[in-house]
Amino acid sequence: MKHRTRIAVGPVQFRIGSSWGAPITALKRLYVGYPQDAGRPADATVRLFAARPWRRWLRPSVHIGGDYIVPDALPLPLSMGLLAAEMGMNLQVALGWRRHLLLHASAVAKDGRAVMLSGESGSGKSTLAALLGEGDWRLMGDEFTLIDPGSGDALAFPRAVSLKNEAIAEIEARVGADRLGPLLAGTPKGDIRYLIPRPDAIAAMHEPARPALLIFPRFGGAPAIERIGEGEAFVRLTEASTNYVALGEAGFGALMRLARETPAFTIAYPDSASGMAIVEHLWAEALR
Repeated sequence: MKHRTRIAVGPVQFRIGSSWGAPITALKRLYVGYPQDAGRPADATVRLFAARPWRRWLRPSVHIGGDYIVPDALPLPLSMGLLAAEMGMNLQVALGWRRHLLLHASAVAKDGRAVMLSGESGSGKSTLAALLGEGDWRLMGDEFTLIDPGSGDALAFPRAVSLKNEAIAEIEARVGADRLGPLLAGTPKGDIRYLIPRPDAIAAMHEPARPALLIFPRFGGAPAIERIGEGEAFVRLTEASTNYVALGEAGFGALMRLARETPAFTIAYPDSASGMAIVEHLWAEALR
């Protein structure tokens, strides 16, 4: 395609092409600090294109294509081209990645050990991970956490963090404008703004961490912590994984090992400060 770029995030090399220059320009700004390896073969391909030639100029609408597609997906307006690119990257990994167990989870690490936060949209996992990543923690990832089926280690996948609605203002108060993408207002998921991870998180993207805690957060209500058993943790992890069935025995074994060896908790919290305090409390307990 006329406009294109490559982005390497953790073990995944993306090749992204677009019929328009604006989404590629926005991507290059978000990922300017990431390593470049033009000679490495692409692991995943994303295409942003107009279904009809005139749609490049007349009410331009962006369709998402690539190695894997969702046939009935609706296009997005060109003003949301960056969102379309990020959605395309998520789609290719979710449907096509087979080298590691994929968990729909955010993750942060400290001292070589990882805390994974998994939950549905609106649970606050991305916001908690982003805020912790601005403190003493290394942000490992927002959308996905990768688990090595052999070692059981968590691998980093530190893409730009998707901040939504009220979370945007929380992060804007803590970081400079140079680490934030443009505000995408009125998307299907509300207002979105992307946060560029800190340079140290990007530099350490190839450093694995040993899973130390599994946390399933729920935003809203009084602060609460509940320990859950390995059976419930396993079921929740199967719901969070997009590829454990495709991995067969290796995927099942990796999930069983993670559920069996990693303490798991559900938490509820009324605000980000309370959520961060709970994570820190559970971390301190895990170190005892």
